[in-house]
Amino acid sequence: MIEKHASAIWKGSLKEGGGTLTAQSGAFRELPYTHATRFGGKPGANPEELIGAAHAGCYSMFLAALMGGEGITPETIETTSTIALDPGTEGGPTVKTAHLVTRVKAAAPEAKIRELAEKAKAGCPISKLLRAEITMEVTVG
Repeated sequence: MIEKHASAIWKGSLKEGGGTLTAQSGAFRELPYTHATRFGGKPGANPEELIGAAHAGCYSMFLAALMGGEGITPETIETTSTIALDPGTEGGPTVKTAHLVTRVKAAAPEAKIRELAEKAKAGCPISKLLRAEITMEVTVG
């Protein structure tokens, strides 16, 4: 079992307070985040961006693995995962969707890349983790 962790420290009230996020690896330490960076459109860190980064990275790696299993070596896989948070949901803010947009450059038939892209969408560990609807767009070329 591989275990990774990140931590958060929050000080103060929801709207006036603030916190920091730290990754076990040291990739980021004490990254500040606030109510305004999450809900107010202000620049800065927020949990949804971190989930999006994790999802995009996981998906791209899983797609590369699936392609490798078919003897296809991608030149590039560029993926964005947009995480949609509905702040007005009854019971509290809720992540409603994760939308993948990926662009694949590889010497392989487009239909095969699209087939593997769909398998990666369903099979990547972060996709499995998310209980939101996961949608995707694929661009080949």
